[in-house]
Amino acid sequence: MSMPGLTDHDRADARRVADLLRERWRLDAELQPFRAFSYDFHAADWPHLHLEDVTGIPFLDGVVGIEQYQHRARVRAQHGDLFAAGTAPAPGYEDYCQHHLALGAPELILATDEDPRAIAQACNAPDILDQLASHARPAGGLVIHPYMAIASVWELAEALRARTDLPCAVVGPPPPTLWIANDKSHLSTLVEELLGPEWIVETARAKDARTIAQALSELASRCDWVGLKRTRCASAMGNLVLDGRELRAASPDELLTVVKTFLTRTQWCEGEDVLIVDWLQTDLSPSTQLWIPPASQGPPRLDGVYEQLLEGPEKMFLGSRPSTLPEALNAAMGQASLKVCDALQQLGYVGRCSFDFIVSGDPLSPEAHPRITECNGRWGGTSTPMHLVDRLFPARRPHYVATDFYLPPSYQGITFTELCDHLGDDLYNASTGTGRYILYNVGPLAERGKFDIIALGDTPATARQNLEDHLPYRLGL
Repeated sequence: MSMPGLTDHDRADARRVADLLRERWRLDAELQPFRAFSYDFHAADWPHLHLEDVTGIPFLDGVVGIEQYQHRARVRAQHGDLFAAGTAPAPGYEDYCQHHLALGAPELILATDEDPRAIAQACNAPDILDQLASHARPAGGLVIHPYMAIASVWELAEALRARTDLPCAVVGPPPPTLWIANDKSHLSTLVEELLGPEWIVETARAKDARTIAQALSELASRCDWVGLKRTRCASAMGNLVLDGRELRAASPDELLTVVKTFLTRTQWCEGEDVLIVDWLQTDLSPSTQLWIPPASQGPPRLDGVYEQLLEGPEKMFLGSRPSTLPEALNAAMGQASLKVCDALQQLGYVGRCSFDFIVSGDPLSPEAHPRITECNGRWGGTSTPMHLVDRLFPARRPHYVATDFYLPPSYQGITFTELCDHLGDDLYNASTGTGRYILYNVGPLAERGKFDIIALGDTPATARQNLEDHLPYRLGL
């Protein structure tokens, strides 16, 4: 995405804040064990093992078919790479990726564990390590490229090196840095120190139920809507939105009950920060998508600004599309994100990163005010389809909408091949450059009638029409 880079002053400011927080959080000693597996120029020609291990995110164990999400890693894998999953792909999907989308022919590593989501742990088994070594040996090493660089990913890298004496590198931030980005409390500290308090909503932190209830009461006395947020949850699953006007009439005991119910539901660990925030009412929640290379390879890169499709008062994520917001607003969010990423890079961050914003005020007005609400230090629901689209359209990104789609119960058991038959020549074909739809994350299709889809269009409106009107027509809904 074309945008001026950071000024020397911006970069100096990012380094100042990074140095301050590195000392405050005593990061240097914590990062030391991971330095042997850092990704840089030396690993440029090694094959990649792509993993979609979601065990670092709470509350996903109840999502039916979550282990099938591991096949999202396929859209990142190049010819000669590997990708791991605990299940076989939906029949016909690999053929679709290779011949319809021309995504090459990487090799699937089948690995199973007692927890079907724990694919990094499943790969840390002698027979799988031997398979990985057979691919790594001719190139001299292996790169592990995870969805999220949680501790088990680094343990896999260490196990591979110990078993084979082959070098291994991880494309991702070491866990101490990973949790600076993904923890909403740490992120708020970083943003406030670097950009100023005007870039976050009014926020209080508390570590016990009674103090949380008191902070909630205080904030509700002057805010129409307030929210409770767990610090490490994704897709609004750790949020609770409350009407401040109703809370003003509640007794202290009633407020305490609200808080305790929330903490129990979200499996809160005693002593962990909970955020109490001013919940601004707005339908505008854009995100910025960035790539952070190793510091030796240059500054962070802004890959796009997106509008998120959200549902309900907690703003549950449904999908995204490239931003149609004013360029000045996109530029402001992009520049702020680059500055935060520059600081994260100085703290050891490498890999995919994105930021969620809310925008208050008229987006067409210079007074429009964007604020950062969270960082996703991982691949996700916007970056994965963005990357797939960019692989298919390297010269110029088209207009599109990416979202998940649920078929009605009458379609229970539909196969991927049958879905493709319904869509026919509307499926995008890389060899002809024609078609309206790209399919991915189709593992939950047979069990849940759910799949992820990218609807293309000549304009944003046409892409939306292809999703909302033409797609149901093609499916006979």
